[in-house]
Amino acid sequence: MYKTTEIASSEIISDNPVHQRLLFPYIEAAKFISGNLLEIGCGTGRGVAVLAQSVSNYTGVDKNEPLMLKLTAEYPEFKFIDMFLPPLKGLADNSFDYIVTFQVIEHIEDDNEFIKEAHRVLKPGGKLVLTTVNRKFSLSRNPWHVREYLAHELKGLILKHFASIETKGVHGNEKVMSYYEQNKRSVEKITRFDIFNLQYRLPRWMLQIPYDIANRLSRNIIQKSDKQLVSGITYQDYFLNDDAENCFDFFYIATK
Repeated sequence: MYKTTEIASSEIISDNPVHQRLLFPYIEAAKFISGNLLEIGCGTGRGVAVLAQSVSNYTGVDKNEPLMLKLTAEYPEFKFIDMFLPPLKGLADNSFDYIVTFQVIEHIEDDNEFIKEAHRVLKPGGKLVLTTVNRKFSLSRNPWHVREYLAHELKGLILKHFASIETKGVHGNEKVMSYYEQNKRSVEKITRFDIFNLQYRLPRWMLQIPYDIANRLSRNIIQKSDKQLVSGITYQDYFLNDDAENCFDFFYIATK
């Protein structure tokens, strides 16, 4: 089966910095979530075990039947639903205390309906915890993403439906920034051949496999040149602060 670099593996060494970056929001969310939790876009289940320790009930939804069946077998006490979204079909109004959805909204065609549905299924006073990439720090067009946001764009979208929002950003320490700069140089070496700016002119589907090949190549190059840096990054090398403008990923907490 073809494996996109959009799914960072915890087992492939060259994926480690991305895996740790994706794991970090789960560690942070587990510090304050409670009660009945919905994860929209649970994927491979990267954070299920982390979140489970903080909640009384967990429901995960994603459009991947084999994965949902696999997770159901691994976590029989939880509920996993194969679902193309939005809408959150079959989930009742005012049902959940918290929703987490990490690195998902950028893949959703109707992002407004996505936020509207999250609001619908939350209890009054419930919270949506959402991350997505900051377009400002993207190194190239990602054809797996329908769109990417700037800080104010995402905030404005969420506030169409939610009463209030806390805007934070995921940042990295010196190790993470060193990796980012090496990745940036590697990407620039590849994209310099795109003299006609085709990455922004061609349809997304045409670019997905070339993007993944280039992305994998870039990760492997960095690993070979600085294996200690790549393997040495952990979730503890990422941190949250209130600077949502200049972060890798937005970490927004919206209250119904």
